[in-house]
Amino acid sequence: MIPQSFITDLLNRVDIVDIVGRYVQLKKGGANYMGLCPFHNEKSPSFTVSPTKQFYHCFGCGAHGTSIGFLIEYSGMGFVDAVKDLAQGVGMVVPEADDKIPPQQRAAQQAQSLAMTDALTQACTFYRAQLREAPNAIAYLKNRGLTGEVAARFGMGYAPSGWDNLRSVFPDYDALALVESGLVIDKVDEDGGNKKRYDRFRERIMFPIRNTKGQVIGFGGRVLDSGEPKYLNSPETPLFQKGLELYGLFEARQSIRDTGYVLVTEGYMDVVALAQLGFPQAVATLGTACTSTHVQKLLRQTDTVVFSFDGDKAGRRAARRALEACLPQVTDDKTIKFLFLPQEHDPDSFVRERGGDAFAQEINEAMPLSQFLLREVTTEHDLSTPEGRAHAQFEAKPLLQSMTPTALRLQIVRGLASLTESTPAELEALFELSKPVSVIRKAPPRQGRPQPVGLPLQMLRILVSHPHLALLLDETILQSFDFLGQDDADSLRYLASVAQALGEHGNFAALSQQLKEVTGEYDSIISEIASEPESDLDADRICLMSAVRQIKVDTLKKELNQLSSSGMTPDQITRYREIAAELDALDREAVAERAPR
Repeated sequence: MIPQSFITDLLNRVDIVDIVGRYVQLKKGGANYMGLCPFHNEKSPSFTVSPTKQFYHCFGCGAHGTSIGFLIEYSGMGFVDAVKDLAQGVGMVVPEADDKIPPQQRAAQQAQSLAMTDALTQACTFYRAQLREAPNAIAYLKNRGLTGEVAARFGMGYAPSGWDNLRSVFPDYDALALVESGLVIDKVDEDGGNKKRYDRFRERIMFPIRNTKGQVIGFGGRVLDSGEPKYLNSPETPLFQKGLELYGLFEARQSIRDTGYVLVTEGYMDVVALAQLGFPQAVATLGTACTSTHVQKLLRQTDTVVFSFDGDKAGRRAARRALEACLPQVTDDKTIKFLFLPQEHDPDSFVRERGGDAFAQEINEAMPLSQFLLREVTTEHDLSTPEGRAHAQFEAKPLLQSMTPTALRLQIVRGLASLTESTPAELEALFELSKPVSVIRKAPPRQGRPQPVGLPLQMLRILVSHPHLALLLDETILQSFDFLGQDDADSLRYLASVAQALGEHGNFAALSQQLKEVTGEYDSIISEIASEPESDLDADRICLMSAVRQIKVDTLKKELNQLSSSGMTPDQITRYREIAAELDALDREAVAERAPR
């Protein structure tokens, strides 16, 4: 868990104009910057970035957030990765609650990562230059229907024959970073004597593998002939883990947003060939089964994921593993589908033979996750017998248990119940689905509750705009909010507690980021404020304290009316006089507040 104080400090140090400007062409327009929204197609700029609020907002699609939120939405990074990326840019080291690594060791690790990244970048430049000088490699790519344009887009290159071509790139061919990054291999004699170093990749088409920031973190190499192995990946390194990365995701991000879905294929050539043929939203796993981390990355990019597999047994096995990886990540607002091509085709050959329209139709008609799951657990069993139905239920149990309690899971249970002559209640009991699933959830929005208006809304807007003003609200003031009603009092008190925790350096961006991670209750207010000019701090402070004073007055008047409605005891008379004095003091305070300064 990264401390909130660090997040606040980080957002105070970075400049969102610089962060967004890396990816969006911005122009100054009044107090803000404007550009074309990267999250939806538009011809006229409706995307604004506020340097004072440190916040972005699109008037077209409603997208909004902080620098952290922008990196998460645009690059598909996780929260921690986005924080680390921003922190690195301003020279901050991200603290971790359970971090027991000494500072010196952590600094050494960062230096190691930088050295490996630099080595991989230089190697990529070398391989790209070699491709231009390799007629056999160019002929191979042309034979596959690939142009120089698509090869350049993916940074493709060529590793020539020879054992130490990288020696010409790196003056220190014995550098530790070369072996740590997987570019070279150290072979030691059996007796532990002589050590020989040589290039890992030779006579292969090279596919650079990039992370979400576009940095090269590894390579995939494909032989030109029938040699083995056909594909060779970089080994696992501190920068590259196959179970975490997806080939082509960096290049496909904008196309994924434009088309509304991502297509997951089985290899580098599928991705590059599909981009050439008009389907640039394709990505591929890296010689490993699809993992839950892969699915999480994909669902951060889009609401619809389509897995494409060959129709043979190997493709079916890969699809089953992908299904198992998807189930824990399924939510009711996301769609996951499975596409199975005829056994004689991969995506490349299918499009070339039948055309892009036919492939697009296959994608559109791909099998929904629910249908695929039910088919998987029932196809191999004779559902006309009790034993067959029991076997299907037995196979389905761990799959359904891995899902969170969503509406989709309920629909699948109902479908399975119908196929196996059971009731949904019987299956839920049999599968123990009534037990709560341990997942982290966001706080629920104000479902069924009226939105705040009038004084409560005014105070909420001020606290969101200037969180540090919440430090003016002591416990007595917070308790007085009960006069506004339970819903508004709860909203104000919760917002005030979050704002107060940010301290005197709390700002709109930091508060918005923290609220986004916890609840959607304040989203509409945040969105409105993001689209408005900066409000005056002094005016908002006066307005907030005036609202607090009004609540006190209304509360005291209510108590006064209750006391005077019947005969009063001596103690009640004393309290009546105290209230009258308090009201008089509040009135004088209001007059003084309005006096010209």
